[in-house]
Amino acid sequence: MKSIPNEKNSVYRNNGGGSSVQNWWSLKLREVKANKHSYILLGPYMLLFALFTVLPVVISIVLSFTYFNMLEFPRFIGWQNYTRLFLEDDVFLIAIKNTLLFAVITGPISYVACFVFAWIINELSPKLRAVMTLVFYAPSISGNVFFIWLMIFSGDRYGIANGLMLKLGFILEPLQWLKTEAYILPIIILVQLWLSLGTGFLAFIAGLQTVDSTLYEAGAVDGIKNRWQELWYITLPSMRPQLMFGAVIQLTSAFAVADVSIALAGFPSVNYAAETIVTHLIDFGTTRFEMGYASSIAAVLFMIMVGSNLIVQKLLRKVGE
Repeated sequence: MKSIPNEKNSVYRNNGGGSSVQNWWSLKLREVKANKHSYILLGPYMLLFALFTVLPVVISIVLSFTYFNMLEFPRFIGWQNYTRLFLEDDVFLIAIKNTLLFAVITGPISYVACFVFAWIINELSPKLRAVMTLVFYAPSISGNVFFIWLMIFSGDRYGIANGLMLKLGFILEPLQWLKTEAYILPIIILVQLWLSLGTGFLAFIAGLQTVDSTLYEAGAVDGIKNRWQELWYITLPSMRPQLMFGAVIQLTSAFAVADVSIALAGFPSVNYAAETIVTHLIDFGTTRFEMGYASSIAAVLFMIMVGSNLIVQKLLRKVGE
């Protein structure tokens, strides 16, 4: 039987240089015209997205190559901001180390914890599931609720941790938890993990609810024998979009740690023990108003986030294989 060539294949077979490109654009134009109603509906959102997301990112990257102090017109200085960032700014190197440590520890742990809790809660009855979802999700929507940890790790003998350890005889005098360099980072990591059951957790709950129950019956016929095989071969592949969304949310929150650090350890923290890329950005952007330098910090953070998300996407594609 003779195969009927389609328009897309004819474009690739055309070796006419410029005419090939012209045919490609004409093909795309016909596709746009065929789906014009969809593009019209997407238009307002895409306009707002470009205006308030894409454009600020582009402007920030452009400003990272300038000297800009909010008073004078930006002056192009090339790579000087980046050279200063990596070769002269010792605090930034500490911030990168702390941020990567946050991301490596809190990112995967919070991601797995979100899914495990969502998986367990999904097995409960609907009423109990709603209550438990609220209980786990509440810390992430309660504003400055993490200030309770200031009471727990208060540096006097009235702090909960100090009072308990004094009573049990583990220490003889109160510890300055949030003023001692060795304790600051572990405490902030602990608090960040406590706050991590947020939007990603809800996405996993929603994803588990959408898995077709007939797939489990078909899997049993095909030889799936236990819950772990069901999880790997049916549940996880069926909720790939939610897994991707949760990964992006958890990674973003892990790289963007700032509020918890400032609230618990101060700004700046002792010997910059809790300094992160975002707190460093806040320092230069909102305190010193070195906007060009702050933009270079933001650009570095943006590239780290994009690279991490690409790696996570590749890993998630292997789920169920």
